[in-house]
Amino acid sequence: MYKIALAGNPNCGKTTLFNALTGSHQRIGNWPGVTVEKKEGRWKDQTDIAVIDLPGIYSLSSYSLDERIARDYLLDEQPDLIVNVVDGMNLERNLYLTTQLQESGIPIIIALNMIDLVQAKKEHIDVDRLSQKLHCPIVAISALKNEGLEELLRQVRMQVAQQKHKLYSLYQGAVKTTLDQIMTCLEAQCAPAQRLWFAVQYLEQGGEIIEGMQLSEDTKIQLSAMRNQLTESLEDDGESIIATERYRFIAGVLADTYHKTNDGLSISDRIDLIVTNRWLALPIFALIMIAIYALAVTGIGGMATDWVNDVLFGEVILPATEHFLYSVQCAQWLSSLILNGVVAGVGAVLGFVPQMLVLFFFLALLEDVGYMARIAFLLDRLFRKFNLSGKAFIPMLIATGCGVPGIMASRTIEQETERRMTIITTTFIPCSAKLPIIALIAGALFDGAWWVAPCSYFIGMAAIILSGILLKKTRWFASDTTPFVMELPPYHMPKASNILLSMWERGYSFIKKAGTIILLSSIVIWFLSSFGIENGALVMLEASELNKSFLAFLGTLLSLLFVPLGWGSWEASVAAVSGLIAKENVVSTLAILFGVGEVAEDGIEIWGSFAAHFTGAAGLSFLVFNLLCAPCFAAIGAIKREMNNFKWTLFAIFYQCVVAYVASFMIYQFACLIESAQITLGSITAVFLFGMILYLLLRKKRTMLAKKER
Repeated sequence: MYKIALAGNPNCGKTTLFNALTGSHQRIGNWPGVTVEKKEGRWKDQTDIAVIDLPGIYSLSSYSLDERIARDYLLDEQPDLIVNVVDGMNLERNLYLTTQLQESGIPIIIALNMIDLVQAKKEHIDVDRLSQKLHCPIVAISALKNEGLEELLRQVRMQVAQQKHKLYSLYQGAVKTTLDQIMTCLEAQCAPAQRLWFAVQYLEQGGEIIEGMQLSEDTKIQLSAMRNQLTESLEDDGESIIATERYRFIAGVLADTYHKTNDGLSISDRIDLIVTNRWLALPIFALIMIAIYALAVTGIGGMATDWVNDVLFGEVILPATEHFLYSVQCAQWLSSLILNGVVAGVGAVLGFVPQMLVLFFFLALLEDVGYMARIAFLLDRLFRKFNLSGKAFIPMLIATGCGVPGIMASRTIEQETERRMTIITTTFIPCSAKLPIIALIAGALFDGAWWVAPCSYFIGMAAIILSGILLKKTRWFASDTTPFVMELPPYHMPKASNILLSMWERGYSFIKKAGTIILLSSIVIWFLSSFGIENGALVMLEASELNKSFLAFLGTLLSLLFVPLGWGSWEASVAAVSGLIAKENVVSTLAILFGVGEVAEDGIEIWGSFAAHFTGAAGLSFLVFNLLCAPCFAAIGAIKREMNNFKWTLFAIFYQCVVAYVASFMIYQFACLIESAQITLGSITAVFLFGMILYLLLRKKRTMLAKKER
């Protein structure tokens, strides 16, 4: 089995190439010992070639976790070949990583991607000349159009058979001399193919790279003296010296091989004049998100969900199941379990799948055409004003599908304090599991109003921004905001297979959860709500005796916490707490307790039974609490792994629950104050909390440097 590693910059088309090479034969797991998602698959029709997708990075200098992952994989696992995916539209930036990969000592092929866009702009890349300059094979491809993949496979076969790599040095003058001296000192500790790599890394980053080597103190002193002599003579630090040498080499290579034309603004540039305009960009983004959520929840997705609930479950599955159970004379308790537990609980969740698929379709469409990269760039400008990095938007975008990969995506943030803050706040964004809650509240209490869904999204954004301001003013999160670098890919026509694959992957994970975790939770909720103790014996209760159940007893104890939020009934309390297992449980639990899952012919009866337990103010409070409180157990586990610290994990859960409780409390109390015009202890407390939040937002920023000086 040959191992082929795909490496490249973000937005270079690496994921598109990976999908084109592997098709559906891919699996997702964790890197050994590190909580970072990886993708691995078999090259289609080539059972002896495994393709490993490394994180999209700009450098191997290990400033961020994903860079460290890629570097450690190449050095420790030693794949048979690296396929370096290079964006032909941004050669200078992409070739910086290429120069680093070539120093690893592993055979390399360059997949020059987006060659169709280069040709469309009437620009010319002399591929043969570029190959000679870079001392490695280059294959021009278009991953989006599946062009050049057969030639890429031929070159891969040829390279893995030869297992040869021509190691060369791009450095000149004093830098080359110093590197040669360092390599001589490392002869006993490094394989010949890796000496240049370690020498460059030592010169660039200092002693960190050689900490694991068994070097004598005299050797360490010699290495330090060599590095200091070079930095002093060139009056610059090692990192800048190496970067300068790389860009000097790249500029010389491109001068002979890359010829641009100047035909004015491209179509992408003209579009960007509007969608990235300082004043129009954010309103356009807001309108797009409103339109997407409106179509997903109340438009196309809403109609499809109504059909699933009213027709598929209401007129087909439920009556057929009930008739079958009656015909086989099924026991009463088993019939209740299947109808009121499984069908009602799981069915209520599956009914929202059409809305999710519509949402995932439009998000994948925006991502595939290149618009989402612009939003990350635009929000960096906004986030920076609130002490957040634009890189935080990438985890948020991913978290709209599921909070777990969204939390894991925080590894792209170099600054540890910013990474922690992103992990803590990312799940404020509504994920797919929260969409059923949004749709349920919108349908039951607000006649399916279109504004409920987009408002939920913007509530999550507001919670993140306000948290950024508040947390940055504490000594635990005080730090300078790191810069955000991202290549903006040109707009292109979306590929149907990419969109459908992305939509299916996200939708399938939701459906799989409904068939496992939600099913088990629904059975537990059914048991606790259907049984109780009478005269010292376990008995099955009638529907009218629900208040005597185990669930009612537990819910009554919990309900005292939620009375100030407006929904102190034991049913709502149990549903909210069950959301810690999986957010979909909120709807499935309410379906079992309120009969939402048992779809009648008249859909209004369903929403009416739910609305009887909530006022509009209480419904909004319930919605906001479930949007902002601690995520499901799976996401909490991801927080624990990414934080790698139990105390920080507890802080994250505590902070999320406090934010959810305070926000829900203020929403309900202010709504009641406006409605009744009566001042109560609750409204006074809400005003006090609002004043405290304003004070914390407006007070001066506290920095770690100022604390140390004091």
